[in-house]
Amino acid sequence: MEFSRRSLLIGGGAGAGLLIAYALWPRSYAPNLRAAPGEAIFNAFLKIGVDGRVTVVVPQAEMGQGVYTALPQIVADELGADWRTVSVEPAPIGPLYANGLLAAELSSDWIGGKAGTAAAHEYARRNALMLTGGSTSVRAFEPRLRDAGAAGRVLLCKAAARRWDIAWEACDTNAGFVTSNAGRLRFGELADEASSIDLPDPVPRRAPGTGKLAGRPLPRLDVPAKVDGSARFAADVRLSGLVYAAIRQGPPGEARLAHVDKAAARQVTGLIAIVEQPRWVAAVATNWWAAERAVEALAARFEAEGALADDRAIEEGLAGALRDGEATRFHEAGDSEAALSSGAVFGASYYAAAAPHAAIETLTATARFTGDRLEVWAPTQAQSFARAAAARAGGLSDVRVTLYPMLVGGGFGRNVEVTAIEQAVVIAKVVRRPVQLIWSRLEDLRHDTVRPPVHGRLTARIGPGGTLVGWNTRIAAPAAFAETAARLTDAAAGPASAEAAAVEGAVPPYAIPAVAVDHVPAQVGVASGVWRSRAHSYTAFFTESFIDELARKAGVEPLGFRIQMLGRNPRLARVLSAAAALGGWDGGASGSTMGIAAHAMAGSYAAMVADVRIDNAQRVRVTRISAAIDIGRTINPDLVRQQIEGGILWGIAAATGTQSAYQGGLPAARTLGALRLGRLADAPDLRIELLPSGEPPGGAEEIAVPPVAPAIANALFAATGQRLRALPLSIGGR
Repeated sequence: MEFSRRSLLIGGGAGAGLLIAYALWPRSYAPNLRAAPGEAIFNAFLKIGVDGRVTVVVPQAEMGQGVYTALPQIVADELGADWRTVSVEPAPIGPLYANGLLAAELSSDWIGGKAGTAAAHEYARRNALMLTGGSTSVRAFEPRLRDAGAAGRVLLCKAAARRWDIAWEACDTNAGFVTSNAGRLRFGELADEASSIDLPDPVPRRAPGTGKLAGRPLPRLDVPAKVDGSARFAADVRLSGLVYAAIRQGPPGEARLAHVDKAAARQVTGLIAIVEQPRWVAAVATNWWAAERAVEALAARFEAEGALADDRAIEEGLAGALRDGEATRFHEAGDSEAALSSGAVFGASYYAAAAPHAAIETLTATARFTGDRLEVWAPTQAQSFARAAAARAGGLSDVRVTLYPMLVGGGFGRNVEVTAIEQAVVIAKVVRRPVQLIWSRLEDLRHDTVRPPVHGRLTARIGPGGTLVGWNTRIAAPAAFAETAARLTDAAAGPASAEAAAVEGAVPPYAIPAVAVDHVPAQVGVASGVWRSRAHSYTAFFTESFIDELARKAGVEPLGFRIQMLGRNPRLARVLSAAAALGGWDGGASGSTMGIAAHAMAGSYAAMVADVRIDNAQRVRVTRISAAIDIGRTINPDLVRQQIEGGILWGIAAATGTQSAYQGGLPAARTLGALRLGRLADAPDLRIELLPSGEPPGGAEEIAVPPVAPAIANALFAATGQRLRALPLSIGGR
């Protein structure tokens, strides 16, 4: 599997070889599921047992966002199932489970533009590109899941119609039964017979809203097991002969292992082996605590080539790139240079420090070799890449590797990474026993693939009537997506190059005649990766903070300043008005404690009013967030509300926490406490209004994150008169 700029441009000339081979590829794919005794396979997403149990096969990772409920709910709605009989099974790796939408969005983010979209969908199918992220789960799979449920319903109706000797169109399904004037039959009675009947073409779907399950706040399917402790996460895997490993790694770059104290490590009771690699060393023991004590005793020392990153070097590198670097323009409308050449031009610089994931679950993987086959248990958002990485590390072909995707303990982008999987496989190969590798909290924090540090310069011109006539955003940032892709494929990292992903969300949603958005690539010596809401988390902060500044510069109330430029964006105007009403918006004048911000992404729209105060220790406290959200048609409103609440709290933590200083190329923070994240007692009052909409479903998992920081920053300006332009926000900071 080659994941590269070239392979994502298939269909546009660069991938002509694929076009030549197109006729050799299958036009359709068969499900690669296995049926348990008494279970019938209906299609790639649906199995029904003779006991009436409905099993929905879910191709997305469950990270707490609720895909183990929302996606089965779509199938069950079309099928006419009884929700009490629905269960979930993770999908095997296969082309029918590829996330073509995310592949298309990533290809567009990387290359800028939509030329590779259709080819990216095809690439995703042919390479079984299974990915979870980008708020795409419902958006990508709803049509396929509705078709799967509809197909099951039609087959069950045809089986029942045979028994009753009536037309299948005279039958319907409800609460786990096929019904008609002739009577009713349980799904389980019909499953075997129904699964072997031919489908009509096309398969009719239900009319929206008639399935009785979609749109309802049905209980989550994953919660009971998580509450009673029976849910299995990666660290819960237990195998015969299992041993445990802990690890220490060098800083990013060309650091190599230089020295370990093996004698000290061998004094630890339970130590089995020490595994040395060029960039890391692991201790293997009979239990994880012994392995961690042994690896600590090793006192590993690494030698690095070149200077290692620290805070000063990072900021100077970004500032230099922003000032002197060569930019690539990823969006242009009108002539921004001309629009900004005269008149009331205003500019401001913004900064966002590196943001950690700080996931509850540290990176974990278990690997077991059996002859020439390898099994891997891991929490992963990228199943196909994880399997390929395990195969590379084990010296095997992909077909000899079985990946068991586990529940994911948060992270939101962290588990795209495959490093721990590769390490577990290497260790298992060396010690010739099943191995469970768990990164310590220290290791997880110090080797996190963070949201990269970013520096931006925004310039705008205020025209007559307080409207904006020109806008330019220039952002210096590492190419985090390219870095991630290189790690996933074990490719050599090339020189920094510009990518659209680094500036996604930077185009203002307002009607401005001339707009330009530029990315200046920068290398700062920090390992960067995918973070919840990706670049939107800082571009929204830049844009919505700057809009607030411009409103005050123009002498216009901040809400009205926005609304007057949203004539062509009614959904954003709607959420802004709703949030203002919900939060009792007071105009945000001097002395107020309120700030307002809005953002749109992944087909969804959000606006927030933040109320703040400064405590006696001069720390920022958010007392209330009032949010109005439009995500289009909802599958499960409770799941949406949970994601909005979680996104707001995530955004507050990132906006008001403590920046983790960098020393020697690594974050200085050694514990979660060092990040000064908010506690339950610090959680604000959350007022959330989900606006009804008939638009297609948008993403819910990320939309609440981007507006939080600018809403808080704008509230702090109203309350204190101090304009904070750097994340995390700190009174007395810049």
